[in-house]
This record gives sequence, C-alpha cells and structure tokens, in this order.
Amino acid sequence: MEAHQQVTGSRVLVVDSDKSWDIILGQAQLQACPVAVHFTADWCAPSKYMAGFFENLALKYPHILFLLVDVDEVKGVKDKMDVKAMPTFLLMKDNVQVDKIVGANADELQKRVAAFAQMPRQSAQDQA
Repeated sequence: MEAHQQVTGSRVLVVDSDKSWDIILGQAQLQACPVAVHFTADWCAPSKYMAGFFENLALKYPHILFLLVDVDEVKGVKDKMDVKAMPTFLLMKDNVQVDKIVGANADELQKRVAAFAQMPRQSAQDQA
C-alpha cells in the first residue's frame, strides 16, 4: 500500500497516488470531513508561492482536511478533477466539488475557505 506523506510539522497531507486519493476521500466522506485541495507542480512558481499560505489556512481551520496534489506525480487525479492550470484549489464535501479557485489569489482563497468552513457539516448518511 502506498504511504501518505505528511510534511513534518504540517497539517497538509500529500497525496502520492490515485489510490491514496480514493482512500483519503473515502475516509473524509465517512467522517463528514470537508476537504481543501491544492493542485500544484514543482515547476509552477505561483503554486510554490501559495504553498505557505495554504499551510496557514490548514492551521487556521483544523476541522478541514487539507491535501496537496502534484499534478505531474498524480496525473489521474488531475484528469479526474479536470484541473488544467496551476495552482488550482478545490473545496469538496462528500466527494463533491463545491468550489474551485484557479490562480494564485491568496485573498480570494482566504475568503472562500472561510465561507466553506462555515458550511454545515453533515454526511450523506445524515441526510438520508
């Protein structure tokens, strides 16, 4: 089984394979945990710029699961989520995308994550 990497001292979990993505999102759905995803690439300077900001958001909102996906390492997830530019940020609940931010706009990302954090937390099981 592939390992899920976590940067030391970080709340951002690195997704290292398509299988890891499926496992992590499955667990998040079972626990009714909202998910924020940063799609990045080593060659993308704006993505690198946003990494520290994304980490700060992860510290500010501990009830949200923050994930990092390198689009060159995990191409299947990039394709599945229709990510075409870096950085792209997805906000997801119950494995469904509820918001998408494209580009290195820290103010907009902050605003949308703050609103996302206020959304009611309930799982699909609770809704049935």
